[in-house]
Amino acid sequence: MSDNNKLHDAAGAEENNLSHSPQDDTDLSAKKSSENEAVQDTDESSENPSIENENVQEAVVTTSESKEEAEGASEPAEVDDEVINEIEESNAEDAEDEGNKERHTIAVKDYDTMSLEALAIELEKLVNKEKVQAIRSHVDKINNVFKTKFQALIDEKKEEFINDGGHEIDFYYSSPVQKRYKAAYRDYRKTLNDHYQNIEKNLKDNLAQKLDIIEELKGLINVEENINTTYKHFKELQERWRSIGPIPRDKYNNAWNSYHHHVEMFYDFLHLNRDLRDLDFKHNLEKKLKIIERAEELAKDDNVMRAFRELQELHKMWKEELGPVGKEHREEIWEKFKAATKTINDKRQLYFKEIDKVYEKNLEKKLEIIANIDSITSQQSANTHNAWQKKIKEIESLRNDFFNAGKVPIKVNESTWAKFKESVRTFNRKKNAFYKDLKKEQYTNLQKKLDLIKIAEDNKDSEDYDTVTPLMKKIQSDWKKIGHVPRKDSDKIWKQFKTACNYYFDRLHANRNAASKETLEAFSKKNDLLSALKSLELKGSKEENIKTVKDQITQWKSIGRVPNDKRYIEGKFEKAVDELLSSLNMDKNEVEMIKFENKLDTLNNPEDTRNLDNERNFIRKKIDEVKSKINQLENNLQFFTNVDESNPLVKDVRKNIKTHEESLQLWKSKLQKIKELY
Repeated sequence: MSDNNKLHDAAGAEENNLSHSPQDDTDLSAKKSSENEAVQDTDESSENPSIENENVQEAVVTTSESKEEAEGASEPAEVDDEVINEIEESNAEDAEDEGNKERHTIAVKDYDTMSLEALAIELEKLVNKEKVQAIRSHVDKINNVFKTKFQALIDEKKEEFINDGGHEIDFYYSSPVQKRYKAAYRDYRKTLNDHYQNIEKNLKDNLAQKLDIIEELKGLINVEENINTTYKHFKELQERWRSIGPIPRDKYNNAWNSYHHHVEMFYDFLHLNRDLRDLDFKHNLEKKLKIIERAEELAKDDNVMRAFRELQELHKMWKEELGPVGKEHREEIWEKFKAATKTINDKRQLYFKEIDKVYEKNLEKKLEIIANIDSITSQQSANTHNAWQKKIKEIESLRNDFFNAGKVPIKVNESTWAKFKESVRTFNRKKNAFYKDLKKEQYTNLQKKLDLIKIAEDNKDSEDYDTVTPLMKKIQSDWKKIGHVPRKDSDKIWKQFKTACNYYFDRLHANRNAASKETLEAFSKKNDLLSALKSLELKGSKEENIKTVKDQITQWKSIGRVPNDKRYIEGKFEKAVDELLSSLNMDKNEVEMIKFENKLDTLNNPEDTRNLDNERNFIRKKIDEVKSKINQLENNLQFFTNVDESNPLVKDVRKNIKTHEESLQLWKSKLQKIKELY
């Protein structure tokens, strides 16, 4: 027996089943079976139907009684009422496996609005806590929603993979929530299969026993024995029928109809002892009137789904637990029961119509979401990565809104989903076209960064710190200016570049730390020399004093560099030298050159030539200014062609020219000294 036959979701059975609609009732009732269907068996003495072919219909017979009596033996033969068939279908399912009834009490949640993780958790809870035969409709709904949402996630991840430069054939994606869900679903399928393997044999055995009872009922008619003995045997058969367990669902109605038919035939046979028959008729009538009374009460219950579920139980009692009533009451009470049933079902259909209104509202929301996606797709403004990222976030938000918008009418469910997928795909196609062009630029950027990596790795072991340090700083700056590279390469190349740079600068810092002790010692020595210089008295000749000062400068230079944060001592030394030189009767330019040479020693830093560069530029600027002034003064002399050289104005101009020429010579000497340092 297939799983679909073993477990069936009866429409309208769950109170909270918002996926149900009136159309479902029509679909489920398509397989109607007449309540009193009978197939004529021309040979009542033939063998019992075999278990192998399970032809229950052969057990349903019509005796030689008049057609009038046969038609009066049960409720009307053609019950053209879809709800009766629906109830019988549901009860037939419950008759196959008693655990099915519990499906009515398990709430159906709004699975469409749940996340993948929440769906997995809900499936685990159902599998672990509920009877497996009672949760099939719930599991089917969860499975459909999970597959839809997970497929949407896979499509999204695949697009990202392709956008990052991957090939579709290489794409693979899995997630912990998928593994968790699959594990729970496998448990469900295994438990379900185990369950039906256990009950399948019992179903067939029970069916065989009930068919045997039907055959025994046939044999009770016209037996030559005491009627009380026959009646007692009849009652025993009824009790055996009730005590036998479930039978296959697809055989339930025919088996019961055959049984009920022959029970009524036996009661008609009891006309020889009407007291026994009438006693049973009276008992059954009282019970059925109470069922009708309860059904009429349920027709007033505001909880229509709960009322319908109890109505199913009442139909089961009417059909399975109670026998026939007198012919004069049969049609009347059945019509009353049908009327109450119709009232309850009408209220249920109205309930479904209200749900359909909600579904229509949800449909409007989803169509609006689709229109918004189309609108975003048609916009032409996105021509940058950031603009597309903004659009992608908007689409993702709309996708979530679509999934959370609730259910739509079943007749448009597939078409609405197809429209949504097509809208998203259209957006993705445009997005992919943009990023395809962007990838060309990213691969160009990738090559640029690979070139920088080669420079870093080629120089990371260099000992030429003065040359390589500025180079390493430059390529780090260049790296930041280069744009994006393909995401699949980004982390890898950054790690490679960073490793090479860090290796170099770690060596540089280690080298500098080793030199720091020497610079501190140099500072201590220079500090002592400065103290001695401040107390130095120049008592020799001019040449001797100049030599003494120059010796102090030479000694100062020989001590070496001091820590950067203590370079202020160089300024103090320059000031002390200036004071000593100022006390000597020396040529101004000569003193200036001695002071300048000392200044250059302070400015000269192999690791940072900016100060020396600034000084060189300053001197060049001064040379240009002095030359310009000399040219201007010489031009002015041309106005004095007929003027005597002793003229005060001419003397003043020539004096200024001489002063500027001496100044020019000094600046040129300074420039030459700077050039010697490069």
